[in-house]
Amino acid sequence: MTTTGRRAVLVAGASAAAAALTGCTSDGAGPRRPSAAEEAAAREAERVARAEAALRRRAVTASRTLLERYDATLAAHPALHARVHPLRTSAAAHVTALGEGDRPAPASPSGTPAAATASGSAAPARAVPADPKVALRELAGAARAASDAHTAELLAAPPEYARLLASVAAAGAAHAYLLTEGARA
Repeated sequence: MTTTGRRAVLVAGASAAAAALTGCTSDGAGPRRPSAAEEAAAREAERVARAEAALRRRAVTASRTLLERYDATLAAHPALHARVHPLRTSAAAHVTALGEGDRPAPASPSGTPAAATASGSAAPARAVPADPKVALRELAGAARAASDAHTAELLAAPPEYARLLASVAAAGAAHAYLLTEGARA
C-alpha cells in the first residue's frame, strides 16, 4: 500500500506540474495586454521623460543665448578678445555638455567668432553697447541670468544632470565675476 501511495503522489505531482505549464503557455489569442498598473507606469515614465527633455531644452537654450551674447560682444569689440574669448570657449563647452545636438559656432582662424551661429534662433540679438565697459557689464548680466536659470532648474533635474547644472551655474557666476569685479583685482 505504501508503494501505491507514493506512486499516486508522484503521478499527482507530475500531473499538477503539467497542468501548471499548460496554463503558462499562450493560447494563440494574441499578445498579452498590459495590466492597468503597467499602463500607468508606462504613462508616468513617458511623462517624466518629456519633463526631463523640456528641462534639457531650457538649459541648452539658456546656455546658447549666453554663447550668442559672447559672440555678439566679441564681434562688436575685438579688443576684448583676450579677456572674453576664454569665457566664450567655456560657454560653448557648456552648451555641448548640457545636451546640445549641434556644435557651437566655431571661432574663425583669427580668433573672432563666426558671424552666424548654428542655433537659428528667431529672436533678434540684442545690440551690443558701443562702450566696451558697458558691453562687459551687460555680458556679465547675461552670464548671471544664465546661471540663475540653471540654478532654478536644479530641483526638477535628475541627480546626474542636476550636478552638471550646478557646475555650469557656478561657472556662469564665475564668468560674471571675471567680467566685472575680476578686472579690478
